[in-house]
Amino acid sequence: MFGKIWSYLSYDIGIDLGTVNTLVLVKGKGILIREPTVVALHKKSRQILAIGTEAKRMLGRTPAAIEAVRPLRDGVISDFDTTEAMLRYFIHKVHQNPGKSKWSLPKIPKPRIVVGIPSGVTEVERRAVQDACLMAGAREAYLIEEPMAAAIGAKLSVEDPEGVMIVDIGGGTTEIAVISLGGMVINRSLRVAGDELDEDIVNYMRTRYGMLIGERSAEEVKIEIGSAYPLNDKDDMVTVVRGRDLSTGLPKSLKLTASEIREALTPTLSQIVGVIQEVLEETPPELLTDIVETGVFLAGGGALLRGLDKKIAEETKLPVYIADDPLTTVVRGCGEVLNNLDLLSKVKVTGGLR
Repeated sequence: MFGKIWSYLSYDIGIDLGTVNTLVLVKGKGILIREPTVVALHKKSRQILAIGTEAKRMLGRTPAAIEAVRPLRDGVISDFDTTEAMLRYFIHKVHQNPGKSKWSLPKIPKPRIVVGIPSGVTEVERRAVQDACLMAGAREAYLIEEPMAAAIGAKLSVEDPEGVMIVDIGGGTTEIAVISLGGMVINRSLRVAGDELDEDIVNYMRTRYGMLIGERSAEEVKIEIGSAYPLNDKDDMVTVVRGRDLSTGLPKSLKLTASEIREALTPTLSQIVGVIQEVLEETPPELLTDIVETGVFLAGGGALLRGLDKKIAEETKLPVYIADDPLTTVVRGCGEVLNNLDLLSKVKVTGGLR
């Protein structure tokens, strides 16, 4: 009985701890936090100065004494202490405990937390995520793999014997899985995703035009005119890119077309499509028959790249669908298992009390 009262006083939380963005869903309240996974801190004292949107604005603009860092790389924790501080801040924020320091733990019962993680992480990396959640204030921390969370969030029938295929393209990893009977039959975790697409644009500008631009500018170009497939009426879209001329060191502006950006993105996109084809080749025939009927579902921020569904459909000869609100499928899947503890017991990778 005390356990029930305890759970009513705190909010159970689902977290999509992404390389680029972190989303936090509170049971019964929906998604309350969508912030960049960026932390600004003092170089010498390591004091946290800003987290999330405020910290992202500092990327590439900080003075010598301050650095803005992304504590996750390729979907795994690269800076444990900074990740713990960020999680502590988000837990505090959703509980809205006024009058306290924004970096201190709220004086409320500790929440249960479900976190989506890449399917290809090691046991050590899993333990790092779980320990970060527990150190940040969770009473229980459960981990579920991102392709499973994305499939649940996309309302796919993961517990049925019929196979479903999900491709979750995030910022740090691309997760590809064939799911049946509540488990992943075949899965691949590719550490090539949105970040690499941004790097492709940076490298293209350097080699083609001798111009240096930042990753943030590259991301803006990708969102504005990026595409994976010829768009007919939209292929003449243009945008102005500003950076530094490598030969003179002076500021430089250029107009870029959608077809040029597609050329820059092609190598990485071809790599992702190639792994999707490999997974299909290894899928058991009965499940492959199901996928031919149901199609491939895209989730994650990468699914929003124009024409990506058409490119994958052309290469795989399968119908391809984009999940509703693909950016939030993983965190919505974490929220679903908070409401269905039987399903959580089936799909969790590891977790529980410390």
